Amino acid sequence: MEFQAAILTEQKKPLVIANITHSENLKIGQVVVELYVSGICGSQLGEIDGVKGFDKFIPHLMGHEGCGRIIKTGPGVTTVQEGDKVVLHWKQGRGINSETPFYEYNGKIINAGWVTTFNKYAVISENRLTKIPEDTPNDVAALFGCAITTGFGVIENNAKLKIGESIVVLGSGGIGLNIIQAANLVSAYPIIAVDLYDERLKLAKKFGATHIINSTKSDFMRGIRSIVNDSLDVFVDNTGLPEIIEQGYELINKDGRLILVGVPRKGKNINIFSLPLHFGKTITGSFGGECNPEKDIPRYLNLMSKGKWSIEGLVTERYALKDINLAISRIRDGSAVGRVLIDF
Repeated sequence: MEFQAAILTEQKKPLVIANITHSENLKIGQVVVELYVSGICGSQLGEIDGVKGFDKFIPHLMGHEGCGRIIKTGPGVTTVQEGDKVVLHWKQGRGINSETPFYEYNGKIINAGWVTTFNKYAVISENRLTKIPEDTPNDVAALFGCAITTGFGVIENNAKLKIGESIVVLGSGGIGLNIIQAANLVSAYPIIAVDLYDERLKLAKKFGATHIINSTKSDFMRGIRSIVNDSLDVFVDNTGLPEIIEQGYELINKDGRLILVGVPRKGKNINIFSLPLHFGKTITGSFGGECNPEKDIPRYLNLMSKGKWSIEGLVTERYALKDINLAISRIRDGSAVGRVLIDF
């Protein structure tokens, strides 16, 4: 196969758009997918920026949430078959965890993980695919690869948010908006969205935030305290900024939960007084909301089909693959309000 892909060739540089080839026979557990739509997650911006440190796999493909159709399966694959419409996700689900594929670009090997979505075609590990109903809209399906399942999983599995408990969501991007929507589904109150941009906060209000705070215009710590009367149950950080994490830790009550979705840059540590951790306060690092794709995707899809929640308005911009660097720049500077998609 020869097809177009966005390649990370150097950290802190634009992605390179080029034709690549895959010429190997499929290995055990590998599946070829034709991509329809890919989302762009903050994790990819972190990869480009080297948030976790030196990237020894460069050059490599990117992307971890998408929707597509299976066009070929390798040996041993049993959970999906040719012709299935699927969600591509980075969390492991059912099936074989295959070897990772190799591609070629200008005579050189291009690395790839078990799932990549910034490419028209992809060789994917069986356990990074979940079959979905044929009538599922492509945009909806793509967001089940990360944004929706992570956001809902944060509420269900990490925060274990109860009816009437209070929550702050710091950062109202694609995942943050789904955290807010899931908090609304379980009847949390108040649901406080904090962000740098008014347009994102307007969208947060639409998805269930009961209160919004622009942290560039007011002291958000004081604003939160006035709303919750100094008793906050859950603080979710999507920024990965140590100073925000430390402030969230101070805000939650004696048995409150601090949930970390964003990842601090390597070497940027948090500084806290740990004694409250011995008496009920908790800090939890979320790993994709601890979602289980094979169970959670059908469950959430069914709930959506019954009109209990919606992604209407969540996708605000779409781009062709050739314009992916523009899309990434708009996410960086806050111009993109909701989730940004690459449409193949």
